[in-house]
Order: sequence, then C-alpha cells, then structure tokens
Amino acid sequence: MNETTGLVAGLLLAAGGGHRLGGRPKALLRHHGRPLVEHAADALRGAGCARVHIVLGAHAEEVRARAALGGCVLVDNPGWERGMGSSLRAGLASLPGTGVEGALVALVDQPGIGAGAMARVLAAHRDRTTLAAAAYAGERGHPVLLGADHWAGVAATATGDRGARAYLRAHGAGITLVECGDVARPFDIDTEADLERLD
Repeated sequence: MNETTGLVAGLLLAAGGGHRLGGRPKALLRHHGRPLVEHAADALRGAGCARVHIVLGAHAEEVRARAALGGCVLVDNPGWERGMGSSLRAGLASLPGTGVEGALVALVDQPGIGAGAMARVLAAHRDRTTLAAAAYAGERGHPVLLGADHWAGVAATATGDRGARAYLRAHGAGITLVECGDVARPFDIDTEADLERLD
C-alpha cells in the first residue's frame, strides 16, 4: 500500500431498495455467482483502498447475513428511503476519526465499473482538497473522489437521489476528470430490463 491509497477510504453506497426491480435489494443481485455488494467491495479493495465503508439500508440484515463483507465497516442508513443523498451523508459521517483524508465513492449497482477505473481515479488523490471523478467520453460519472475538505459541503447539499451532484456542479472547475471509458462501462442496474447485463 502506498501513501496515497492508505489515505483514501472506499465508500460504497448500497442501501437502495430496488423499487423498479420489484423491491429486490440491489446489493444482493447476483453477478458471476456472487452478490453485487461483494463485487463492488472487492473492486474498491483491488483499487487500493485500505478501508471500505459500506452504507446499507433496504434489507440491511439480509445483506449482512448473505454477503461476505468481512473487513468492511458496515454503516446503517435508517433513512435510506429518502434517496442516495441520505446514504452519502451517512457514509461521510462514518469517516472522521479514521485517519483518511479522502473518500472514493462508488455505487453498488454499477458492476461494469471495476478496480481498474477505481484505481485510476484514486491515483488523482493529492490531499484533503482533491476533487476527482471518472469520465466516460468526457462525461463525469462514478467513482468520485471527495477530499475531506469537501465532505461537509457535499453533505449539506446531498438531498434526494442527487448525491454529490449539486456540489460537484458548483465546483466543476476544480474537478479532475479521469477518463475511464476504455476500462469500464458505467451502466446502472435500475430496471428489470437491466438485469440482462448481469451474468
């Protein structure tokens, strides 16, 4: 582990209830024989994150029971139904005091984004002021790297399903975009039709 990776935690948002998937929690959807939450946690570790915090919400106890998440910090978001913003706030709130100065934020329902793309964005880390994000054909996507100096501002504007979007839009000039289109596919698993993307 180099100095940079030890200073950035992986933050996986995995609390969604999968309303458009008949109420199946996205974290437990199967991909290559394992739950999506395991794949995403492994990708963050593979990218070089020494700590991985996972925000759980819908069916949290079932996820804890059925997914192998040893070594991860599991963060409960009882307000998960209020949207991704509430999960991002819960996750960021779990980080102060851990010694990290950045959070690499990933979404559980994007199995096409693996360790390769995450490592590229992680490599953009410089200090607590860093803002970086993966880009796909020049369009900003996930994962997103939030330096600790930005956590309070992100939490203050993270509402509904917008997550960090409003904050990043307001600070666009300071974001380092890292092209990842050659190593990742940024699709979401949102609907029944999207399940065809899972193997």
